[in-house]
Order: sequence, then structure tokens, then C-alpha cells
Amino acid sequence: MATTNPLQFIQQVRAEVSKIVWPTRREVLLTTVMVFIMAALTAVFFAMVDILIRSGLQGLLNLFG
Repeated sequence: MATTNPLQFIQQVRAEVSKIVWPTRREVLLTTVMVFIMAALTAVFFAMVDILIRSGLQGLLNLFG
């Protein structure tokens, strides 16, 4: 690796940071809302799967036990 002096490094870092495109407040809000909605849908899905598996196993245990 080629070594650069600290001044060049800081200049390169500043040049790269200036290329960053930050999201707008609206984009952040919409993305956050979508994440919460998807997390809620996933929680409901796995809760339903859990209920189905539990009731199926209880039915089997009641049938044979």
C-alpha cells in the first residue's frame, strides 16, 4: 500500500464525504414507517404460524394421550 501523509488523507476523506447524498426528512420518515409496518406484518405472520403449530400439536397429543 502506498503511504499518504495525514493532510492528503484528510483531503481524500473530505472529498469522499462530500459525495454522500443524504436522504431527505420525508424519505427517512417513509422508510421508518415502512420498516415498522413490515415488522408488524412479520410478527403477525409468525404469531399465526405459532398458533397453528401449537393447536396442531395439542390436537395430536389429545388424540394419542
